[in-house]
Amino acid sequence: MSPPSVDFGRAVLVTRGPRWSLRCDVRTLVVCAVFAALAAITVLATVTYGTFEIPLGEVLRVLTGGGMEGNRKIVLEWRLPRALLAVLLGAALAVAGAIFQSVSRNPLGSPDVIGFSSGSYTGALVVMLLTGGGYYQVAMGSLLGGIVTAFLVFVLAYRQGTRAFQLIIVGIAISAMLGAFNTWLVLRADIEEAMLAAVWGGGSLNSLGYEQLWPVAGVLAVLLPLTLAAGPAMRQLELGDDAATALGTRTHAVRLTVVVLGVALTALVTAAAGPIAFVSLVAPQIARRLARASTVALLPSAMVGAFLLALADLVGQRLFAPVQLPVGIVTVSIGGLYFVWLLVHQARRTG
Repeated sequence: MSPPSVDFGRAVLVTRGPRWSLRCDVRTLVVCAVFAALAAITVLATVTYGTFEIPLGEVLRVLTGGGMEGNRKIVLEWRLPRALLAVLLGAALAVAGAIFQSVSRNPLGSPDVIGFSSGSYTGALVVMLLTGGGYYQVAMGSLLGGIVTAFLVFVLAYRQGTRAFQLIIVGIAISAMLGAFNTWLVLRADIEEAMLAAVWGGGSLNSLGYEQLWPVAGVLAVLLPLTLAAGPAMRQLELGDDAATALGTRTHAVRLTVVVLGVALTALVTAAAGPIAFVSLVAPQIARRLARASTVALLPSAMVGAFLLALADLVGQRLFAPVQLPVGIVTVSIGGLYFVWLLVHQARRTG
């Protein structure tokens, strides 16, 4: 195996073996490393600060297998699974957003804007309120709801090819109709079920633990590698169907595969914590700008999304303590600030 080399046209590390080669953009690696470190620091802060604060040294002892028994229970059983879930769900949302922004070739093409999150929420609500299903039934309902919604959006937007503008407009319309239907479902439910559904619908990590962490981690261990493997084909799709076909890409098969993967990632988050908005919209754009990538940046998006949701959950827990805000409220606030910045940025470019 030859030693890593650097391509000075754009800093790229290349490692070659007898039958394989690995090419890594240095800036992308730096962005991933920085945001992975920020996410780890945020997780550490989350398990340290709370109603009962634990010294950082004691937290580190607990995480390495020592510490007092009471502190071990607080850190390992109460705080750590929630913090890890924030990281995993944030990464899932960001990758889903990167998929749909790549497929639609539009920065607004995230699952919460074009209706896929609403569809997953509808499927979960139907199972939760009408059949009284458990966690796995709600997860399946969320997945089916997202897939059906994606199918409707693409079918209604298709007219001699699916254009980004049509996809966004149809998705917004479907999302509005599903939002009205979801409200009707909550209003006709029993008061206790309606209150539970309303809190869950705000996107919340409260009361989540290892029961949700292990299934989420297991599913992501399958979905994320499949999505990363589809990355090169997605980059070819961004060139246009004709160019991608000329390069040997089966455009319809690739598009269907990545849409199903994106819907599955969105449904996974919705089933675990409810619909969490704006992470899938903001994180891919931040990652793409920081990495200076001309195409979809899946791994940087995952790291940025992990950090953003972990930070949003920490803010939601501590901003008005002891009252804890649902993480979805915090992410909506972040998304609002992002939209203000985007409008100002666009106004300066056109002004």
